[in-house]
Amino acid sequence: MTTLAVHVNAPPARRARRGRFSWVAGAALLVSALALLPLAFVVWVGVQSGWDVVAALVFRPRVSELLLNTTALVVLTVPVCIVLSLALAWLTERSDLPGARWWSWIAAAPLAVPAFVHSYAWISVAPGMHGLWAAVLISVAAYFPFVYLPIAAALRRLDPAMEDAAASLGLSPWAVFVRVVLPQMRLAIWGGALLVGLHLLAEYGLFVTIRFDTFTTAIVDQFQSTYNGPAANMLAGVLVICCFGLLGLEAGTRGRERYARVGSGSARQVPVQALGRWSLLCLLLPVVTALLSLGVPMVTLSRWLWAGGAAVWNLPELLPAVWQTLLLAGLGAALTTVAAVPMAWLSIRAPGKLQRWVEGANYLAGALPGIVVALALVTITVRVARPLYQTVFTVMLAYALMFLPRALVSLRAGIAQAPKELEQAARSLGRSPLQAMWQITMRLAAPGAASGYAMVFLAITTELTATLLLAPNGTQTLATAFWAHSSEIDYAGAAPYALLMVLLSLPLTWLLYLQSRRVAGR
Repeated sequence: MTTLAVHVNAPPARRARRGRFSWVAGAALLVSALALLPLAFVVWVGVQSGWDVVAALVFRPRVSELLLNTTALVVLTVPVCIVLSLALAWLTERSDLPGARWWSWIAAAPLAVPAFVHSYAWISVAPGMHGLWAAVLISVAAYFPFVYLPIAAALRRLDPAMEDAAASLGLSPWAVFVRVVLPQMRLAIWGGALLVGLHLLAEYGLFVTIRFDTFTTAIVDQFQSTYNGPAANMLAGVLVICCFGLLGLEAGTRGRERYARVGSGSARQVPVQALGRWSLLCLLLPVVTALLSLGVPMVTLSRWLWAGGAAVWNLPELLPAVWQTLLLAGLGAALTTVAAVPMAWLSIRAPGKLQRWVEGANYLAGALPGIVVALALVTITVRVARPLYQTVFTVMLAYALMFLPRALVSLRAGIAQAPKELEQAARSLGRSPLQAMWQITMRLAAPGAASGYAMVFLAITTELTATLLLAPNGTQTLATAFWAHSSEIDYAGAAPYALLMVLLSLPLTWLLYLQSRRVAGR
């Protein structure tokens, strides 16, 4: 009997397979290289300026004052957001609070109100609100949902068996929460806190309205006075270092504990805690929070709309602003979502050390404030690609660089839920790699892509600083039109633009809220 030995050369096969998908890796590398442009710009400006200029512009009393203001703002705001969100999440997810489902949605709804609309509302109610404590109050009202949503989602997914085991050992309910529940929410807490911290560093409209100086407000002032002078660029460099400091703090404190159990776990719902005679007192927290975060903006808008009457509804100005907002947000969200596909696919299908470094570049760029991204693109287009200066292309690029992580996270989760075997089966039936990825994987990942699109659309709808600096002449979005009116103390004229921004954002906020509950199996 003759034995026929067939030798398969595996490495060339793997190389051929990698070659078929080289376009995916190439696209991911291109997007990541573009994402590093703002960071490279900051480094380049520092090198070009020289150490003497850098030292003179950075080591001065004004920078110390801005650093102290920004640090105090973050140190005070973030812990308050964490404590408030923990309390609200426990009441809405773990107690028999009357109308808990309704209050859960109310706690997420402030995401639909831009931060600069919050400050506009508060300054209308109390014109004397200025300084640090005003900034902390308004920031908490505007940004606490970024912490509440991940904490509430984590509470829904927790395995009740561990809490039962701790209770059976004699621990009180409070001890069970502190020693068992709270450690399991570390990732959710630190992730939400990081988002709040980065928003505080990047925000412009909120703080300039109440006359509280931060690095972002100072950078815009310097840019407007000296048109991209070295002082603005050096302040941007210090702001970038602050952003990296927050990222490093979050990465160093998240821990290496395991947060998932082996096996399916318990499918039963966690029993809710009866509040009893404390129900009315506990109900005060969501009521007061809703009044401060939603009641003040809505009452203020209603008041100014009533005071302005029909005259404030200037349709020849309103309709173009709505159209341009929808156009920029729709195109920007589509471009950002498509740009995130190659990196999201690689992170799930071909993970590795190099892939993680390349993916990390996108998150670093997304952590940079919009003013830094805008300054970088202004300088690059003016000096290297002048025809692209103040064009729609530049605005779209800025949106993609700023909001790519939002689409990337959602897409990655969606692709992870698409079995790799289905993609391989499609290729065995004659589909090309591109056809298999598009027809199988991306269809299964469509809910994640839709969630990412919604998040980016929501962010672009309310984006202000990059649009102000980069948009072509004549471009007027709802955010920029609102800013133009409110800067002239025309609060009645600004009210319709603020209301339309909220109305456009509410459906997307509702979609994201439903998606968070669907992921948690609710």
